Amino acid sequence: MLSILVLNLKGGCGKTTVATNLAGACAVHGLSVALAEVDRQKSALSWLKSRGGDLPPITALDWRKDRPSPPKKTSRLIVDAPAGVRGEVLEDLVKTTDVVLVPVLPSPFDEYSTARFTKRLDALKPVRKGKRAVGLIANRVRARSRAAARLDEFLAGLNHPAIARLRDASLYGDLALDGMSLFDARGKRAEELKEDWRPLLAFIEQHAD
Repeated sequence: MLSILVLNLKGGCGKTTVATNLAGACAVHGLSVALAEVDRQKSALSWLKSRGGDLPPITALDWRKDRPSPPKKTSRLIVDAPAGVRGEVLEDLVKTTDVVLVPVLPSPFDEYSTARFTKRLDALKPVRKGKRAVGLIANRVRARSRAAARLDEFLAGLNHPAIARLRDASLYGDLALDGMSLFDARGKRAEELKEDWRPLLAFIEQHAD
């Protein structure tokens, strides 16, 4: 089983959008997927409750108080972490995962927060010794904007690779209302946005057993 943790100290950077769409992508590709919710807001669990039975199944795990194990045949575990996680909780989440994904918005506030967070992340033993893969995601990016160019420059200065640029699109929110991911959708716009995810999915698969 490959475990993928989506987190950043900064709230509102799109962690749940990344986690739910990643879970949807894995499920559509025929993998057995579990989505673990750590955030008290329960956004990922609410998304799963809205998901129709005709869509590829995703197992819900409520990790807000304890951590029930995923089903034995689970091949991908996606963990949606809350904003502000730190200390022993952060250390434990990183210790029990394989891949860490850090979404970052094109905003000075998100960049400042992420710079502090990645320093804290790099100090953790599994990351410091190279035993955890860490990938940065430029999220909600508007092409050819000054903010996007500044974000690219910021990410290039960190210790971990920027593995994907996900465009800002209202389609993500529209699909989420019905418990759908981008990968459950059809149509030209959905197909265009799926291209943004190819490098991210390839990065994850590099670390699969």
